[in-house]
Amino acid sequence: MHRTEASALTQEWTALQHNHEQHERNSLLIKLAGVALLAASPALSLSVPAGAALLLVLWLQEAIFRTFQARLGERILRVEQLLREDATPSAASCQLHSEWLASRPGTAGLLAEYGKNMLRPTVAFPYAVLVLICLGQAALG
Repeated sequence: MHRTEASALTQEWTALQHNHEQHERNSLLIKLAGVALLAASPALSLSVPAGAALLLVLWLQEAIFRTFQARLGERILRVEQLLREDATPSAASCQLHSEWLASRPGTAGLLAEYGKNMLRPTVAFPYAVLVLICLGQAALG
């Protein structure tokens, strides 16, 4: 592997890792927005169905972020593999979007991917709990 090729892959890895971590922070902010929404819903006179619907929107939004993050993770693993191999990776570096396009599913597949990420425990928490709290409020109120 030439030094410039390794450098290009290292730079790509660094950028991808930064973006991967940024998605982690964004997901946490979305979770916090959901908690704040539930806490503020009485002050906002937000009905239970409206609050639950907004929580579901936030949950889906985080699933979309997590799907993007998973794709970045796949490319990070590919770059790491290229760095491990002693091959010439110059044609393989900086191919994130090409690889996404080549592996992108159709609309139904993309929706299934979002749904799968929505059900991951690290994504589902706290949304499932918040929705249950909303439903409990509706039953009691």
